[in-house]
Amino acid sequence: MLAKMTSKNQLTLPKAVVTAVGATEYFDVAVHQGQIVLTPVRIQRGDAVRSKLAALGLTDADVADAVRWARTASAGAGVAEPQPGYGAGTRVARRPPVKKKAARRK
Repeated sequence: MLAKMTSKNQLTLPKAVVTAVGATEYFDVAVHQGQIVLTPVRIQRGDAVRSKLAALGLTDADVADAVRWARTASAGAGVAEPQPGYGAGTRVARRPPVKKKAARRK
């Protein structure tokens, strides 16, 4: 089977290849002895989150501390919430309607 590379270095895999491999979104790309080897990779979303946390230098203890902080009642104390009856009795000043001038007849 042939696959043509576009000017943007993109390949369209033949349908028979995609069917044989199964539904996958990502491929590991490697070069072995002058051949391009595509290996299907099934990425777990949890793995992506863990790798991002690792890149940021956050540990499991840091995440646990953040969750504990978020679940405390005092954590939300600094959040401004509207008071009951907020805006009640407040009137917006309105301008009186503008009277249109009658069209003059000639």
